[in-house]
Amino acid sequence: MSSPEPDLDLPATRARFVVAAWLCGLSGILYLDRICMGQAVVPIQKELGLSNSEMSYVLMSFTLAYGLFAVPVGRAGDKSGPRSVLASIVLAWSLFTALTGAATGLLSLLLVRFLFGAAEAGAFPNAAKVMARWFPPSERGRVQGVMLAFSQLGAVAAPAATAYLIDLAGWRLAFFVYGFIGVAWAVGFWFWFRNDPATHRGVNESELARIRTQDTPEDAAAQADPGPVPWGAVLTNHGVIVLSAIMVFGAFYTYFFYSWFQKYLKAARNIENVEAGNLTSLVMAGSAVGMLFGGWLADKLSKRANPVRARRYLGVTCYLTAAGCLFFGIRQDDALALAALWGASFCAMHVTLPNWWSCAIPQCGRHTATIFGLMNGLGVFGAMASQFFVGWFTDRQEQLHGLTGRVAWDPMFDVYVGVLVCNAVAWWLYRFTPLPEPPAPTVPEDGVC
Repeated sequence: MSSPEPDLDLPATRARFVVAAWLCGLSGILYLDRICMGQAVVPIQKELGLSNSEMSYVLMSFTLAYGLFAVPVGRAGDKSGPRSVLASIVLAWSLFTALTGAATGLLSLLLVRFLFGAAEAGAFPNAAKVMARWFPPSERGRVQGVMLAFSQLGAVAAPAATAYLIDLAGWRLAFFVYGFIGVAWAVGFWFWFRNDPATHRGVNESELARIRTQDTPEDAAAQADPGPVPWGAVLTNHGVIVLSAIMVFGAFYTYFFYSWFQKYLKAARNIENVEAGNLTSLVMAGSAVGMLFGGWLADKLSKRANPVRARRYLGVTCYLTAAGCLFFGIRQDDALALAALWGASFCAMHVTLPNWWSCAIPQCGRHTATIFGLMNGLGVFGAMASQFFVGWFTDRQEQLHGLTGRVAWDPMFDVYVGVLVCNAVAWWLYRFTPLPEPPAPTVPEDGVC
């Protein structure tokens, strides 16, 4: 008996938008737990007696693990699906967030933050896998933009909320509070989500047809185990190399704000903890606006005759704008004017991030989570370089030259301006370069393999 034809006249269900809400929650928790560390740097240093250089090693331990584990955790998502991987890693990083509040010295802090970074490493690679399975290309830009905006909303909430929590109950309790938030997300996601939308009871045939109506061969292949990764071709692919470089330069810039901005406001501008948290939240708000606008723009650009070229022009324009705002911001004496210009800088550069995702997902071919994890994870080099550079530079300014305050800190921002200009050049150099696909198996004429 033949199976009945699916009824595509029924209105499409909207389960994919619930998936988008789960991804937004994931992204917000990811950055809430990550950025709260920056606000705790000063009280941790005071209680545990850590220098700027030692604190830079703590910050780098997270970043190193984040880079090292992005590919293996992404590969796990490609092979077994993102459902179990995402639920497991959110539970793990929530535990290590709480354990940060139990640290007793440099060694324990290094270990806990390293394990925290290892758990967080697979979040975005597996989110990209979810995106490839659950959304048609014409909708991915907006979903990416909203999801990434929620990451920045987590970043917006973290400095101010952490500052108030620390003033109220101390930095240790703040980490315990944040550690419990991800548990509810992980449990709920595990019970609700399915790797394949076709197996979800909330997806009818009309929605499934809409999800898959624009599938490329890579999207279709991504529904199953994609097979071995052609690492030789991946590591020499022009598109992969340039997108990775964009992530390295971008991480160098953003991780100053994620790690050291509050310390800068205290040490160079004499701003107290709560006000510093509010100013940091203002800068992070700029990035959230940029993500939302960038997501909307990503879908608009996908309809252009040459969307890759349009994204390249956008990347060049945005990074040059970000460099200009950073350059003029550091020359402001008023802290609010500084934060406003740096918020504009953060906004401009984050417009490009949903467009980077829109380039990266097709660039990955059938190995979405693995190669996305590689490109995103390579940003670790820029992030670690930034975290080490600030600690090294400021200690050197004080110990060798006897400088403090703005004269010690402000000169380093010329380096950050230069890095933003380098990223404008990298965007100009990007070209989509497809990865080779394995040959189809040969089938004899009689149909017997």
